[in-house]
Amino acid sequence: MEVFMSRNIENHDSVLLLQDCIAGCKMALESMDDIREHTDDKQLRELIDKYYDEHTGLSVDCRDMLDKAGADIKEPGVFAKMAAKLQTAMKMAVNDDQSQAAKLLTEGCNMGIETISGSLNEYRDADSKSVAIAERLRTLEEKMVGDLQPLL
Repeated sequence: MEVFMSRNIENHDSVLLLQDCIAGCKMALESMDDIREHTDDKQLRELIDKYYDEHTGLSVDCRDMLDKAGADIKEPGVFAKMAAKLQTAMKMAVNDDQSQAAKLLTEGCNMGIETISGSLNEYRDADSKSVAIAERLRTLEEKMVGDLQPLL
């Protein structure tokens, strides 16, 4: 178990929750980059840019809290990153329209919602600041799903 000292993070569950949040943000950013490469749709690109900025800001908040705690930054799993990139490339090669891109982003958001919800349930002793970050991430993903709906 990792040892850390911090006035900003109260316990180990908080660190683990923040690590999951930053990994989720990184995964979302990589997925948005992948989709952006495969679409020229202006409306979709604007939506991606909006949520890219919001995920980046949330990632910075997580990184700051983890840095202050002296904790490592968690990277998304290599297999998950490769699988997502491959799936995007294959599906967009077959059908590269706005609807397909929105569907892939929606699926990614739904996975993010499921993952962060599981982390919130698992790390029940996390402090309120860490929980608030995780809830911001979940809400951001839910909001993105809603904004993608008209593009499906």
